[in-house]
Order: sequence, then structure tokens, then C-alpha cells
Amino acid sequence: MDQANPFETPKTYQIHRAEYLVGFAVATGLLIAHYDEIRWLPAIGLFLYIDLIGYIPGAIAFKRSGGRPIAKTYYVLYNVMHSLITQAVVAALWCWLVKPEWALLVLPFHLFGDRGLFGNFMKSFALPFEPVRQPGYLRLLDDLGLPHPKAAGHAVTDPVPVGHRPASAAPTAAAPAAPAAARHEALR
Repeated sequence: MDQANPFETPKTYQIHRAEYLVGFAVATGLLIAHYDEIRWLPAIGLFLYIDLIGYIPGAIAFKRSGGRPIAKTYYVLYNVMHSLITQAVVAALWCWLVKPEWALLVLPFHLFGDRGLFGNFMKSFALPFEPVRQPGYLRLLDDLGLPHPKAAGHAVTDPVPVGHRPASAAPTAAAPAAPAAARHEALR
């Protein structure tokens, strides 16, 4: 919503995704236009390696965890592999060490598709690895008078957010919140 509150309402989330759909459409158009110039074996490898390293291990760990928190390493792997910065470095190295080629279009195709088509953005340590409705977010939507988005539909229900502090740790009316500096120091 703003720099101090970087969460999105369902509508701003749709707009955010739509921006990536434009990039996905451009990458798709270029892939089609240069279809016969693409070396498809490297293209398939470049497309798949992002998820082989960055998504599949975390998805397996999440499924095996039964809703319990998983290692933050999986989040870091996902975020690094699904970063436009990382893939720009990979593309630059590929151009330098191999050669510039149309197969590299699968890198933005993959990332823009993940974000635009599926709504997959960077993963926060404070949330489950796979998208699961969080009561705090639903309360925020209620406070804003906005409808709840549809559920993601995962078999695991109500996993524990990784960095979540239980409501009992939150300040109450009887115990006002400590100043920000004191709260920050207490979390160290």
C-alpha cells in the first residue's frame, strides 16, 4: 500500500500481477517470433533449473512438514532463484561464456509467468512456504472493508507462520506497546 505498509489489497495485487503479464506477453511474443532460432535444449534447461533449485526442494519440505515451519534456506533458495537480478546475472554470464541467444528469453518468460499468471512473488519468512490464508491478513481485509480472496486450496490447513509471534505476545490495552526502539532491541 505504501513504503511503511508493503502489503497489498486484492485489487492492487491484481494490478501488480497485470504488470508482469505484460512482460510475459512480450517474452511470449518474442519466443514465438524467434521460435526457429531458439536452441531448445538449453532453453528447456534454463527454464527448469530455476524451479529445480528454487521451488521443488521447498515444496517437498513443505508437504512433508505437515504444516509446521520449514528451514529458511528453502525461502532463500526460492527468492534467489526467482529474482530478476539473479536471472539477469545468469543471462549476462551466459552471453559472455556461451553466446547471446534467444534461448535466454525463457528466463523472463518463467519469472513473468510465475508472477503474472500464478501470482507467485518473493516468499516471506513470516509465512508458510506455500500460500495459505492467514488470519491476520483476513482481519486486515475486514478492517478495510474488503472481500476475502479465494483460498489457495492446499491440503494443509492453518500451518504455523514461520516468524509469527502469538497473539499473547502482542500488547494489550492494559499494557501499552513499548516504543519502537525498545521493541526492536527486545527482538535482537
